[in-house]
Amino acid sequence: MSTDKKLVIGLFGFGVVGEGLYHVLHQTPSLKAEIRRVCIKHPGKKRNAPAELFTTDKDELLFDKEINVIVEVIDDSVAAFDIVHTAFKNGKAVVSASKKMIAEHLNEILALQKETNLPFLCEAAACASIPVIRNLEEYYDNDLLHGIKAIVNGSTNFILTKMFEEKLTYSEALLLAQQLGFAESNPALDVEGFDAVNKWTLLLTHAYGIIESPENIVFTGIQNIQLTDANVAKEKSYDIKLVAQAQKLKNGKVAAFVLPQFVSHDDHLSFVRNEYNGVVIESGFADKQFFYGKGAGSFPTASAVLSDISALRYDYKYEYKKLYYHTPGELSHDFYVRAYVSFNQLADIPKEEFEWIEEWHGGQERSYFIGVIHFDKLAKDQWWKQHGVSLILTPDSVIENIEIRNLKKRSLELAGII
Repeated sequence: MSTDKKLVIGLFGFGVVGEGLYHVLHQTPSLKAEIRRVCIKHPGKKRNAPAELFTTDKDELLFDKEINVIVEVIDDSVAAFDIVHTAFKNGKAVVSASKKMIAEHLNEILALQKETNLPFLCEAAACASIPVIRNLEEYYDNDLLHGIKAIVNGSTNFILTKMFEEKLTYSEALLLAQQLGFAESNPALDVEGFDAVNKWTLLLTHAYGIIESPENIVFTGIQNIQLTDANVAKEKSYDIKLVAQAQKLKNGKVAAFVLPQFVSHDDHLSFVRNEYNGVVIESGFADKQFFYGKGAGSFPTASAVLSDISALRYDYKYEYKKLYYHTPGELSHDFYVRAYVSFNQLADIPKEEFEWIEEWHGGQERSYFIGVIHFDKLAKDQWWKQHGVSLILTPDSVIENIEIRNLKKRSLELAGII
């Protein structure tokens, strides 16, 4: 495609994002892009667009030779991949916002791109309005990318903000999020971390060339966070955020996870409130760079889709440099983390799994401690995900080597101090 070629779009889905894109395109005539047909599931629903635009027959879009771009913004990952696969086979570029579909089928999508040499762009699948994928693709060299920390789910961030600032319980904050449209009636995908880890698998590929299934990344959501945890955080001058993190280790491998974390007030992510997303990228010479924007909503997400459509005019495609031209990164569980653990029953906690415990607080209803544990033990066990147990990483939680601490501990024991 060239800058003077018209983009003729077949759009799948006319919900919040699809309708947003329809209206945004009408406001950007310079793009030379038009939506030719929209495939929908429920034909009887009233929509703010001409009725002749809509069809329930996907083949009217996928086999129309004049349509050269397929945009899919649906929430059915199985149907979405079928659309992407058929679009590639019919010579059409694809723009997608379906993070679950991409996370589950990334290997197949990469193979289809190689086979067809067609673009597949998906900026809207990661952080809506924040252009993080293209920055990771184009700007940051693999060897210089030290780490990424991000808030990638607006629903959970909204709930945590309300728990922290207005002292709402988790249940009260979740209900408010549902009433305002920031959380679905079935919020499990958001609050249990599934949405965030799907996005994170995508960003790990663009950051480090890592291709990994979501189930192989250690993650949880905020479903077990208690108001008492928020109160402890406040006492320590921290916020609580659901943080997706990747960090280059000294051995060249990558630590990556999605877990609740205490965030100090001087951390960029502390400023990310309500339904917003934020990404902090740390590189060798540029120090830290902070990206901030709305992580959900009609126009923010549509703007990312629009950006991808615009890039197609220049024949832009992801090159996946970290995957194809560098040595791809490799995930590792061989490190330690410092974690806060709160609980109702001490019997639920395998405290012997911890290398050491630094702080202990016993309460009548709920107790907590802060200790250091090898990450592989979290990866292999599920006790920390059980109802009644809350695990939150501390700031700068990743510890690569505990030998110095153990030597100090042994010297204190020999001296009879402990």
